[in-house]
Amino acid sequence: MDAPGLGGLNWAVIIICLLATLGIGVWFTKRASGGTEEFFKASGRIPAWAAGFSIYATTLSAITYMSTPEQAFLADWSYAAGNIAIFAIVPLLVLFYIPFFRKLDVTTAYEYLEERFGPSIRVLGSVLFVLFHIGRVAIVIYLPTLAISSVTDINPALVAGAVGVLSVVYTFLGGIEGVIWSDVVQGIILLVGAAVILVFGVMAIDGGLVTVAADAAADDKFISADNWKFGGAAAAIPIVFLGSVFNNLHQYTASQDVVQRYQTTDSPKSTACSLIVNGFLALLTIPLFYGIGTVLYSFYQRSEALPEGFNTSALVPYFAVTALPAGVSGLLIAAIFAAAQSTISSSLNSISACVTVDIRDRFFPPKDGRPRTGVGFSRAVIVIVGALSVGVALYLSATDQAQTWDLFLSITGLFGVPLAGVFALGIFTKRANTSGVLAGLLLGAALAWVVQEQAGLTPFAVSTVAFIGAMVFGYLISLLTGAMQRGRGDHDVLPLTIYGKRSAYTRRVPTEPAREPAASVASSPAISADSAPTIGSAPADSGAASASNEKYDK
Repeated sequence: MDAPGLGGLNWAVIIICLLATLGIGVWFTKRASGGTEEFFKASGRIPAWAAGFSIYATTLSAITYMSTPEQAFLADWSYAAGNIAIFAIVPLLVLFYIPFFRKLDVTTAYEYLEERFGPSIRVLGSVLFVLFHIGRVAIVIYLPTLAISSVTDINPALVAGAVGVLSVVYTFLGGIEGVIWSDVVQGIILLVGAAVILVFGVMAIDGGLVTVAADAAADDKFISADNWKFGGAAAAIPIVFLGSVFNNLHQYTASQDVVQRYQTTDSPKSTACSLIVNGFLALLTIPLFYGIGTVLYSFYQRSEALPEGFNTSALVPYFAVTALPAGVSGLLIAAIFAAAQSTISSSLNSISACVTVDIRDRFFPPKDGRPRTGVGFSRAVIVIVGALSVGVALYLSATDQAQTWDLFLSITGLFGVPLAGVFALGIFTKRANTSGVLAGLLLGAALAWVVQEQAGLTPFAVSTVAFIGAMVFGYLISLLTGAMQRGRGDHDVLPLTIYGKRSAYTRRVPTEPAREPAASVASSPAISADSAPTIGSAPADSGAASASNEKYDK
């Protein structure tokens, strides 16, 4: 298949969109240089709607931008149950997770794990996140580049280098505030781009929406009775929904790139609003992106056939460059790049936060005891990780080694959902302890690996097994080892569970003093219960806390 060219107008649209995000990073450079509080949390001044838009753009990568329409094109809308699951867990996040992240005023999600279980679990969670997201950044650069270069005349190395380097530069300059406002612009571009494809696709079909609906109904391209059956050829919606709940719990509770957004707003109420905004955007994704797949199915059934041996992963960019007017197709390619950049920049800033806060500041504090105010180290991490990821993406592009890298992602990714189980054990149980959750994490990941390799279950079923396995193993082993640990610890973690959500908490690991003591967690010996959200708060457990006292690993 000969790759069609883009032309000057399309190139102009793409370059303008890419430079716009770079300009946002430049705009926030001075403010982001004010210290790690600015660089990683924007001092809590991000509006709720912008934080919600950023979460949405972060979780919607360029791979998703292309694979969601592909799923609807090849099969049906059953995977849309995953988008509904995002909205369904919002009350759970607001009532039971956000209060603890806000109570501790964490920079990284894994600070909670140290307060609850000790430093070894914090470091393990942080390192797993860093390793997985280095690989994820490389894949997010590589796969869209591969798909786009297969249907255009763009050099793959040029695309990968441009997207990666621009993402590194504006993340380096603008910090999390620059990343979030770039996400807003990129999110608008990708949503407008999707809407444009949908409209032009419908207009290109004789009979428009009526024809599309008739074709989809005739070939079971929406939802059919088979989607509610277990073990059939069609995806079972209950399994898709349940597995997506656990996948999303990982992303929204144990993944730093999303959790970091919770601290960029000015209050718990604003954080809750940002999640609601993100939830509505996730619902909007269903008619937009699944609709694209259904429309293109009808288009290529009636108007023209796809080339022989065509890779449907490139379906969206192929339609853009072959069927849309000049300038419009450039907007669509720019939207795919925008989806890639929003994911890359979020991962880079979050990786930097983990390395800076969970490793450097935790284990190598300043000798004079004064807080570090510069962000040079954090920016250096972004450059190093960005360069490494771009290098890996270029290597994958040159040598076609995707299967090897996918293996790495599957191994590290298997620990993601079990890690969400660790957070759940910490919040919802009093008896979970360090040795129990560590064993649960490892055994949950091992069980998920076994069923993935041997049972041939869907990814959604594997996620369900991974989360439940980590929870069950973690709790049972905590019970077995609890007798040995009970009474030996001197740190009450009851306020870090739902049984003491409104109780004050004294941090085991003091945070760096902020420039404004009144806003600092470390400025007082205990964190006031008033700092946590009151929505749906459970009454504090007035019983003895000895069950939650644990021996921390040093």
